[in-house]
Amino acid sequence: MTRNADRIGEILRKSERELVPRWVSFQAATNSNSRGVAIKPAELEVDSREFLRLFTQAIQDERDGSDAASQHWNSVRDFLGGVSATRAKLGFTPSETARFVFSFKEPLFDLLRQELKNDPQTLIESLALGTKILDDLGLYTTEIYQKSREDIILRQQQEMLELSTPVVELWEGILALPLIGTLDSARTQVVMESLLQKIVDTGSAIAIIDITGVPTVDTLVAQHLLKTVAAARLMGAECIISGIRPQIAQTIVHLGVDLGSVITKATLADAFSVALDRSNLSVKQRDES
Repeated sequence: MTRNADRIGEILRKSERELVPRWVSFQAATNSNSRGVAIKPAELEVDSREFLRLFTQAIQDERDGSDAASQHWNSVRDFLGGVSATRAKLGFTPSETARFVFSFKEPLFDLLRQELKNDPQTLIESLALGTKILDDLGLYTTEIYQKSREDIILRQQQEMLELSTPVVELWEGILALPLIGTLDSARTQVVMESLLQKIVDTGSAIAIIDITGVPTVDTLVAQHLLKTVAAARLMGAECIISGIRPQIAQTIVHLGVDLGSVITKATLADAFSVALDRSNLSVKQRDES
C-alpha cells in the first residue's frame, strides 16, 4: 500500500490546480442544507484547498496510507472537526456535513482513472485505498457532528435552566426566587448557584423561595429545597418559602418532611411582608389628604 499512497500523493500534488475547482464546482450543486443555509463559495474553496493540502501530506506521511486514525492524520481530523462543528451550528444534518468529504471521491477517482489508465492493478488498489480513507474520514465527521450537536443542546439546556431561575431583588436586602416547573437535581444546582451568587452580589439577608409554580412537591423536591435553604444560611441569609398551597401542605405532612426550621407562607405577598418586618421595614399607605 505504500507505493499506492505515494502515487496518490504525487498525483494530487501535480493536479491540485485543476482538482480544487472541479471539486468546488461539484460541491456547489449540493452546498445548501435542508433549511436553505449555504456555505459561501469563497469559504468553500478555502476549506477544499486546505483539506486537499492536509490530505495529500497525510497520505504520504502514513506508512501505508490506509489508517486514517493514525497520528499522521491528526491535522486532517482536526480540520474536519472544525468543519463539522461549524456546519452543526448552521443546522446541517450529519449526512449534509459528511458530504464535504464524500463529494471528494468523484473528482479524485476521475483523476486517478485518468492518470493510471495504463496500470489497471495500481488503479484498482488506489481506488480501494482512496475509498477506505474517505469513508473513514466521512464517518469521523458524523461523530464530531454528533458531539457538537450534543454540546449545543447541553449549552441550550443550561441557558434555559438559568433563564427559568431568575433571582430578583424585591427590596434592598430582600431577594425573591420564583420557581416554575419541576425541581430536579440539575435544576436545584443551578437554583442554588444563582441564589448564592446573588446573595454575595447584593449582601442580602433574606431570600424568598416561591414555589407557587411548582406543580408537585415530593420527598426529593423537599430535600432540594432544604439543601438550598441550608446553603443560603451558610452565606448568612435567611430563607422564606412561599406558595405553600393546601395540597402541598398535606403532601409535606404526609411525607413527614420537617420544614419546622423554615418560615413558610401561603403567598409571596405574605412572605414579603414577613421579610419587611424582619428587616425593620414597613410599607404604609400614602395619605392623600
